[in-house]
Amino acid sequence: GKAAIFKATAWDYDAVVLDLMLPIKSGWEVLDALRKVKATPVLILSARDQVCDRVRGLDGGADDYVVKPFSLVELVARLRALIRRAAGNAESILTVGGVTINLSKRTVEKSGRPVVLTAREYAILELLTLHRGKLITRSVIYDHIFGEDDDSLSNLVDVHVSHIRKKLGSDLIETRRGQGYIVND
Repeated sequence: GKAAIFKATAWDYDAVVLDLMLPIKSGWEVLDALRKVKATPVLILSARDQVCDRVRGLDGGADDYVVKPFSLVELVARLRALIRRAAGNAESILTVGGVTINLSKRTVEKSGRPVVLTAREYAILELLTLHRGKLITRSVIYDHIFGEDDDSLSNLVDVHVSHIRKKLGSDLIETRRGQGYIVND
């Protein structure tokens, strides 16, 4: 709980997924502390499935409430929706270097023509584009698409970025040797 308060308030996140059952300080206390200093979207993910708990969470400042067990696909979709709403883009269309990404429809176009990307290619492109101008490490990308952070023996991120470049052009994603990737405005 204490670590959650520190991490949630010390750094900027697109959204926070918060469990209510934390050691030392409860998720309720974390939510309250976060709401005092930040407007970051919060999704509560909890085994507490009573209506009174959901109402308390939403009235306490959470933007959404998902009960365990949950569908990972639904959780990710709910997080995308929270992030879109927080960004103020109902349509959520991003354009970078002649490439248009529709976050709601999960489609990509280059110079007005549809481009088909695999789910992982799209996830990488979306991550890099949502964080335009910021360096994203290979480990962060690996964790984003595979749900784990051990990329030490894998070149899968590099392979997917190579495929994206073939489909969208080599100048969209810049490689920073030994650091990661960046999409510039």
